[in-house]
Amino acid sequence: MLLVLCVDLDDDLGRKTGLETPVVGRDAVRDAAVALATADPEDSDVNVMFQGLHVLEDLEAAESEEVEVAAVTGVQGSEVRATRAVGEEVDRVLAGLATGESVRAIVITDGAQDESVLPVIRSRVPIDSVRRVVVRQAQNLESMYYTMKQVLADPETRGTLLVPLGILLLIYPFVTIATFFDVPGAAVLGLISALLGLYTLFRGLGLESTVDEAAERIRNVLYAGRVTIITYVVAAALLVVGGAEGVSTLRTVEAGVAGDPSAVTVLAALVNGAIRWFAAAGITSSLGQVTDEYLADRFKWRYLNAPFYVAAIAVVLYAVSGFLLPPVAGVAALTLTDLAVALTVGTLLGVLSTLTFAIAESRFPTGVDPA
Repeated sequence: MLLVLCVDLDDDLGRKTGLETPVVGRDAVRDAAVALATADPEDSDVNVMFQGLHVLEDLEAAESEEVEVAAVTGVQGSEVRATRAVGEEVDRVLAGLATGESVRAIVITDGAQDESVLPVIRSRVPIDSVRRVVVRQAQNLESMYYTMKQVLADPETRGTLLVPLGILLLIYPFVTIATFFDVPGAAVLGLISALLGLYTLFRGLGLESTVDEAAERIRNVLYAGRVTIITYVVAAALLVVGGAEGVSTLRTVEAGVAGDPSAVTVLAALVNGAIRWFAAAGITSSLGQVTDEYLADRFKWRYLNAPFYVAAIAVVLYAVSGFLLPPVAGVAALTLTDLAVALTVGTLLGVLSTLTFAIAESRFPTGVDPA
């Protein structure tokens, strides 16, 4: 059996004529179409029902099986409630059909918005075809409107299209404001162009997901009360100070030697001035990580090796860089004996810390390692 379903998603038929739906049968659908045309001649759902009657007559002439027509409606407002209402009315239509044959549907709609109900209908009855009825003078107008509406409703597409458009539209007011404050308009155009270029680059390379994930991780760390967020900030500050100290040491060396220093001397000066601060940054961040592991019940004794390893490496690098520096006032140049002592201390510090915490782990186990 073939069932011609005329779909009115926003219930113009019920609201404007007062008729109860669903409407089943040739005469009932014709009367409903006339009533709606009388109440609102411009309503496109009038065309849907007349098209349903037209399809019914064509199928009766061409097909040998039984054919029936029905008009089902949703509700105005919420699309979710409307599709559910259409599904309920389709169930009532199918329950009222006195046939033992399998039923297949031909759906008649007046645009793309009504076609959003197709999955609901398809879940109840197989759909052989879908026919869209449009007024010739306004062909594709509703579909274009509905497509634009769906595009603007999608967060990802909305961000992709509207953000660059919004930046471009801000060019004129920004230049006007800049001119009012005696700021060169070229600077404003350059800034806006840079913003638009960065946005396009981020979208093109797919970096927006990476930025979103990084922001989410930072937010989770803040909400979880992680100590590392503080120690990382302190470590970053120490790295900046260390870099500045390294440059200052290099300038002192350059001022104390004749001619341009060699590449080895430049590297040694930078390391010698910065390594103490870098070591402090590494120890600070590692202690914060160890603290968080302890608070999360994931602590292992061997985690305490990290600050000792950082200190051992810092001692070795400081001694090597100091040994390579020329004797300059204001910079501590180390002798070969000093270098030997520093290398011995660094080695012993690393070895002893490893042995100490390995013994502590065997004597006072902190748990089973995760697989």
